[in-house]
Amino acid sequence: MSKVFFADMRAGHKENLFDKISKLLMLAGLDQAVSAGDLTAVKIHFGEKGNSAFIRPIFARRVVEEIKKLGARPFLTDSSTLYPGERKEAVSALTCAIENGFGYACVGAPLIISDGLRGVTETVVAVDGELLKRVHIGTEIVEADALVCMTHFKCHELTGFGGAIKNLGMGCASRTGKLVQHSTVAPKVAEKYCTGCGICLKACAHDAIAVMEGKAAIDATLCAGCSRCITVCPVKAVNIQWNEAADLVMRKMAEYAKGALSGKQGKAIFISFITQVSPACDCYGHADAPIVNDIGICASLDPVAIDQACVDLVNGARGNEGSALLSGHEPGGDKFRGCWPEIPWEVQLAHGEKVGLGSRKYELVRV
Repeated sequence: MSKVFFADMRAGHKENLFDKISKLLMLAGLDQAVSAGDLTAVKIHFGEKGNSAFIRPIFARRVVEEIKKLGARPFLTDSSTLYPGERKEAVSALTCAIENGFGYACVGAPLIISDGLRGVTETVVAVDGELLKRVHIGTEIVEADALVCMTHFKCHELTGFGGAIKNLGMGCASRTGKLVQHSTVAPKVAEKYCTGCGICLKACAHDAIAVMEGKAAIDATLCAGCSRCITVCPVKAVNIQWNEAADLVMRKMAEYAKGALSGKQGKAIFISFITQVSPACDCYGHADAPIVNDIGICASLDPVAIDQACVDLVNGARGNEGSALLSGHEPGGDKFRGCWPEIPWEVQLAHGEKVGLGSRKYELVRV
């Protein structure tokens, strides 16, 4: 049974929320996971432009300060998105992060995109999964000596909830890895928007794209799934085909999470903020009203246990009337199905436990 340390949102002149963050990290074992000299990746979601639910940069600063006290060298990191948006490559992603408040002046650490300039800087990691035998992880995550997974816990339209498992599995994957999790087919070209400029053809390293009659076309038999074409298209005409079933996405995601932690046994720690629990992902350019009031912060050495604890804490709360929550408002009601009725969110927890990522059994230690 794993320990999950929990602190509520109460604060006073003797102890504020920053003090609680420090205490949680200490009790959970930050000093076990991080050693002097460690290049330490602080995996966090920088938030999409227009979103406001992501973790506050000043909270990230306190985590950075605690890592520095141990003599380690932290950097904040995230990976490029699969879809063509504000964070599809490193320059735009870092610009978005700084505009959202994650500049060095605030967080006290440099920002590094984990999968390189265009989302293709990756390391293939072997995993003993049921669905996958190898996964594509951003190289800077693999190269880091230690990992602090800093998660905004929320609902999610594809996985029911987004917690530590998703922050690891989807958030540490390169663009190829994200495509593997989301789709079984090659990207497609929307002829309506394609101008036939040929930029995607030049960018493809596998000769899978041709321009015919003024429109680009992708040969699925030659496509390697790197998704570089999505990144370079200036008119956003190349897009992912979101065809994978939700339960399979979650199972793949859990196996990717295991790959992200490969080589970091005893060198990873997780801290999750159950605040502004929005009904959808922070990747949207907006944040809807929270479905429950702010609950608190959890920390653990076990990603499955911390997600299970966060789920239980959210479901144990009273749902907010007037939010996107359609059912389950009562304490104990299923808040995640209350937002996304068709999503079997338990799959990611069950499969994470099955592949050895962690345990769903936990002891909640209130701090």
